[in-house]
This record gives sequence, C-alpha cells and structure tokens, in this order.
Amino acid sequence: MRKLLKLLLALLVAGVLTVAFRFLVISIYLVDGNGLEPEFQEGDRVLVNRWSYGLRTGGSGLFSYGRLCRKAVTRGDLVAYENPLSGKHGEVLFGRVCALPGDTVKFRGRTLLAPSLADCADADCYWIKALNDHNPVDSRQLGFVSEQFIIGRVFCVAYSLDPDQPFFSSLRRNRLFVKK
Repeated sequence: MRKLLKLLLALLVAGVLTVAFRFLVISIYLVDGNGLEPEFQEGDRVLVNRWSYGLRTGGSGLFSYGRLCRKAVTRGDLVAYENPLSGKHGEVLFGRVCALPGDTVKFRGRTLLAPSLADCADADCYWIKALNDHNPVDSRQLGFVSEQFIIGRVFCVAYSLDPDQPFFSSLRRNRLFVKK
C-alpha cells in the first residue's frame, strides 16, 4: 500500500510539473490550414517560448496585466499572440513584428513599406504582419496589438504530421525541430 501511495504521489507531482511547464514556459500549437505558408505547413506543431518577453501575469480578474523579468519585443520577431478582437479565449494567431512602440507605419496597397504613417503612441503596442499576405487576420484588420496579447516568440516546429496520410506514415521527418 505504501509503494502504491509513493507511486501515485510521484505521478501527481510529475503531472503538476508538466502542466506548470506547459503553461509557464513552453506551449505547443497546431497549425490548422495553409494560412501560414510558406513559413508553416498544415499539421506543424509549433513551440512557443512563453518566457521570451517575460512571464505574463494578470490581465483579467483581480490583477492587472504585467510581465515578470520583462524583455523587449524586437522588430522581425516571429510571435504567437491572442486575437484581441476574439471574444473566445484561446484563438492564437502567428505573425512577424514589423513596428514597435513609437513607430509609425505606411502602406501602399497591402504592402508594408516602412515605419512612417499610422502612429503607435502607446508604450506597449506592436504592428504584427501575417506570415502569408493572403491571411486575412493581422494588424491590417486588428490595428496595433497590445503587448498583453503576445504569448511569446515562436522558436521551432517540434514535429509535423501530414493530415492527408494515415497516422503511422504521416510524420514529416524533414520538419522535425526546424528552427525559426
């Protein structure tokens, strides 16, 4: 009986540590559809470093938004962020940071030319561009994205499964741990 309790306690601790690691350090997201091509393919499992800009705290309920061990988001970073217009929690988008707080952006048609026109005066807002110009959701529709919606920096594709193949032959070996 004592051995069983020790085993159950060890499994419980392992489970709690795994969940804490998943929610505090690294998250994995499934790429569903082809809106992120060519950077990502449908079936990719993308790893996001939740600590890359500091640990997000609060933002809803009793506590205000903040970051522990805050680090700056830099231009060109590939980030995962929550859709600020979405009422449902958990809709995650991917994009590249094109403009930082204080920058201005200028467009000609659908192409971002350079920081220069639409102001981002807030200290914590970013212009995030979709990875694929045909992807309909990025800062062109959302406007500047507040830092509180940025989950973290995308750092690699952990693995990829081809949705058109049977499960046991669907692993794309050329997509294992592809750095971004």
